[in-house]
Amino acid sequence: MYIKKQRLLTPGPTPLYPPALQAMMRADMHHRTEDFRKVYRACLADLKEVMGTSNDVLMFAASGTGAMDASVSNLFSKGDKVIVCVAGKFGERWADIVKAYGLDANVITVPYGHVVKPEQVERALQAEPATKGVFVQASETSTGAVHDVEAIGRAIAKTSAIFVVDAITGLGTMPLDIDGWGLDVVIGGSQKAFMVPPGLAFMSVSPKAWKLGDTSNLPHFYFNLKKEKKSGDAGESSWTPATAMILALGEALLYIKRIGMADLIKNAQMLAQATRAAAAKLGLEIFSTASPGSSVTAIKAPAGMDSGVIVKEFRDRFGSIIANGQGSMKGQIFRIAHLGYFDFADLFAMIACLEIILNANGHPVQYGTGVAAAQELYAQAAVKSLK
Repeated sequence: MYIKKQRLLTPGPTPLYPPALQAMMRADMHHRTEDFRKVYRACLADLKEVMGTSNDVLMFAASGTGAMDASVSNLFSKGDKVIVCVAGKFGERWADIVKAYGLDANVITVPYGHVVKPEQVERALQAEPATKGVFVQASETSTGAVHDVEAIGRAIAKTSAIFVVDAITGLGTMPLDIDGWGLDVVIGGSQKAFMVPPGLAFMSVSPKAWKLGDTSNLPHFYFNLKKEKKSGDAGESSWTPATAMILALGEALLYIKRIGMADLIKNAQMLAQATRAAAAKLGLEIFSTASPGSSVTAIKAPAGMDSGVIVKEFRDRFGSIIANGQGSMKGQIFRIAHLGYFDFADLFAMIACLEIILNANGHPVQYGTGVAAAQELYAQAAVKSLK
């Protein structure tokens, strides 16, 4: 009661992997030396391995939005026809970026909590054969929903368009077969499932995307994919890199390789499943029921209660930081993250805290019912893992 440890339960930034944090203390090295080139090369190679792609992987000192911006400014031209899938706050960001660069966007919009269906994309492609690209979120963090990236990729593969995927919270929380599904550009960020602070963006680029980029006439300078590819091949970044962040990422990637990307994804999926089970026992509704994802679970606040009350209570009572809704969902939902350095002990504690908060704010629940639901799922999974 008197000691409150801060716990980060948001979908980005996420809890830090301790050895990665310690690795940042080695950042007093010059970035144009062979010592650092070894670190940089290893990061790029390990990113390719954990992402599971043979495509080129580039890295920038930026948030994930920097790589989103780069994918537009380097691969398209003003007036190009594109399709943008909008199912939440981050889909809206895609729409804002392509419009800022003067692309001709067909924006397919669905209500928050829903997802754009593959057949909607396929119809839009058939209606406009000159489409150069399709933009989507693998995981729409603002709502907790996930798109059917594989099926959308199949529809796009029949055309000359490229598929640009914001997988900033998708990587490490859902299967993404980049090469097999035809995902031409896949974007990630350091502060999500990769367990290090914000500051690095990375992206894979397919041969199909590079070919489209040969005709791009949009202005760009710092985010120059061809320049970054050339520099990366030499073991360097084009500009001064975020040295401490790259050291941290290198350590986190070693950890992910030891776990295995498939099991990192499974960890997030089990936490999400347990959270949904606990919420149901507590009389709460999941916001996105049609296509719930594993990066974050969005839960509706009880009737008559602002979700901001729950967010504030977590912070004030327990020093824990959870996320409110975004955009039009602010005050209506709260979001619990599962990506990266989270385990079941974190989840048990979070649900126990939620039970206390609900009882204190007019939504009576029996203590332990939500925790028990999560414990049961954990116990079942643990037994299976021993077989």
